[in-house]
Amino acid sequence: MTSDGRTEVRNGLEACLPRLWRYALILTRNAQDAEDLAQATCLRALERAHQFVPGTRLDRWLFAILRSIWLNQVRSDRVREGAGRVDAEATLWFDGSQAIEANILAAQVLSKLGALPTAQRETALLVYAEGYSYAEAAAMLGIPIGTVMSRLSSVRAALTKDA
Repeated sequence: MTSDGRTEVRNGLEACLPRLWRYALILTRNAQDAEDLAQATCLRALERAHQFVPGTRLDRWLFAILRSIWLNQVRSDRVREGAGRVDAEATLWFDGSQAIEANILAAQVLSKLGALPTAQRETALLVYAEGYSYAEAAAMLGIPIGTVMSRLSSVRAALTKDA
């Protein structure tokens, strides 16, 4: 592999950080754990930058790394003790630059998303927040496209329930 893959990873990593953090937050449900997971992803990406194929989508490669690290952590946590759960409001804060209504709505959406099974939360993030197509999300998650559609249907039903 040429140094082009390494260069492309180093040059593109910073632009992907907010998306990595959002994905990590959806998976972990905890702001600090999301930060740690995003950092671990960046470290692993830099360590393995020589494996990146130049010209392919860096974001998909990074999301796959993040998901792999997270799944390993979940397996490890199951062997030890379960991790605690943080309420959605604890992950949001008001920094003065956003309207308070946006935080209230975001807290409500995150709270409803947080109550969903992990597979549904993850699928919703990839399609609705990150803009991946059903086929792309299916490929990233290693599931059939019909499963993506089924999960999203369940997500929509859960989010509109009691609305």
